[in-house]
Amino acid sequence: MAAIELGDVRRRRADRARQVADVLRRQVVNGVFGDGVLPAESCLVREFAASRNTVRDALDLLRGEGLIERCPGVGSVVVAEKYTHGFERLLGLGETLKGHGEVTNEVRTTGSFTPPQEISDRLALPPGEPVVYIERLRRIGGVPFSLDLTYIVRDLGEPLLEEDLVHNDVFVLLERLAGQPLGTAEMTMEAVNADPHSAAVLETPRGTALLMAERLTRLADGRPVDLEYIRFRGDRITMTGTLRRT
Repeated sequence: MAAIELGDVRRRRADRARQVADVLRRQVVNGVFGDGVLPAESCLVREFAASRNTVRDALDLLRGEGLIERCPGVGSVVVAEKYTHGFERLLGLGETLKGHGEVTNEVRTTGSFTPPQEISDRLALPPGEPVVYIERLRRIGGVPFSLDLTYIVRDLGEPLLEEDLVHNDVFVLLERLAGQPLGTAEMTMEAVNADPHSAAVLETPRGTALLMAERLTRLADGRPVDLEYIRFRGDRITMTGTLRRT
């Protein structure tokens, strides 16, 4: 019985630490701690009505995520910034993160090729129709943020390659080339482990959890023109949106 009770105590402490860490993580992301310093452990103990060991476990969780570090004589300080990416509007990364720092694109690969049938089907293209492929490493403030693999229909993709892809969002360029705005996008999100290549490019440890987005974007007239597979560094992004039950 004693062993079971001890196990229960440890489990409850771990559960409580996750609860505390979840609240602190949101506060870090929202910039609640303007000076970058978290409240002292004694303050967190009172605020969350938790034991000191529970608070320390919660802080350890955030340190393990790379969000905070312990600074002697100061306490726990924020060392990484997460950027909020909303679901409400169809925007390019530069448009979404305007005001958070300069977004630059390292164009790693471009070219035209005959895609697999799955990609042709998604872009509503006949078999054998070439597409334009663009691979970009996207940085914010010089730090890797996402690795974007993009397939674009040829009539828009080929002139797109003549544009400045380093300093512009593809979405903005596509609208100008198409002569009409983008309309809708279908997006799927999931967590994947960083393969060796992606980890090296994104400068993150191999096997780290990435946030993977698959997005099919259509013009206002409904035509699919852009299919993307985007790997975000999970430690640099948080996804937000407003859901309505109607």
